[in-house]
Amino acid sequence: MRNLRRGAQGWVDAFHPLPTLAVTVFATAYALAAQNGLSLSGFGWAVSVGLAILAGQLCVGWSNDAFDAPRDLRAQRDDKPISSGRISVRVVAASACCAAAAAVLLSWRLPHDAGFLHLIAVLSAISYNAGLKSTVLSPLPYLVSFGLLPAIASLAVTGSVPTTSTIGAAALLGAGAHFANTVGDTEADALTGVRGLPQRIGPARSLTVMAVLIALAAAWLLVGVVGAGGVGVIREVTAGVLLLGGVLLGLAGALGRSLVLRGDAAFRLTLLAVSFVVAGVLVTA
Repeated sequence: MRNLRRGAQGWVDAFHPLPTLAVTVFATAYALAAQNGLSLSGFGWAVSVGLAILAGQLCVGWSNDAFDAPRDLRAQRDDKPISSGRISVRVVAASACCAAAAAVLLSWRLPHDAGFLHLIAVLSAISYNAGLKSTVLSPLPYLVSFGLLPAIASLAVTGSVPTTSTIGAAALLGAGAHFANTVGDTEADALTGVRGLPQRIGPARSLTVMAVLIALAAAWLLVGVVGAGGVGVIREVTAGVLLLGGVLLGLAGALGRSLVLRGDAAFRLTLLAVSFVVAGVLVTA
């Protein structure tokens, strides 16, 4: 029984539950928010978007650990499910293939080419797992996959794409997440030989780049909201306040690392800026 629980926990850990859940919740929330009036059919399509995204994220998470298994085993990483012996690479690879099949089937149901875009986003993320993570182009899959998220959700429920500022802000948020994710894995990446752009510039500069990207995302979306209108006065004011806060907090996080703040303070400011920008994206959907 103990081995069964250990294997189940390793299976869950291998698909990276926190980012998988975060991306799925964001896409589903955006699909709900993008509708002018929530209907039963609209709610159904939003759920369909969430299920397709979930399947895609499971495929991405499991494939990541399957691709990394040889390097993790050589580095004897005890924090990874496969290299620590909690689950076999065959089970993880098979799970990734099943999730990929589910992602294709669930995406096929989405209307207005939303499913096609979703499969592009999944393939982009898998290309990161398969080798781009060790090159200077490592941020590219994040830009592509995250940038497509609001387009997938909006197309599925409304038949139209969101504004360029929304897509651009989502892409920059994704790139910011990439630079943030690698900071905690600096030593492990050095052992396994992963040399993406964040690893090449170092953790301190990566956090600064992350903060700048978040500030740019907030600023781009803020300009789009002010220039476009059409979302209602209350939503426009709310979005403006949130996004202005995102700009200021992002800049504070970036400047604070080199001027005043030390330790985790600048990082926490930047994470707060991320929450402001995500809220702004949902308000303006």
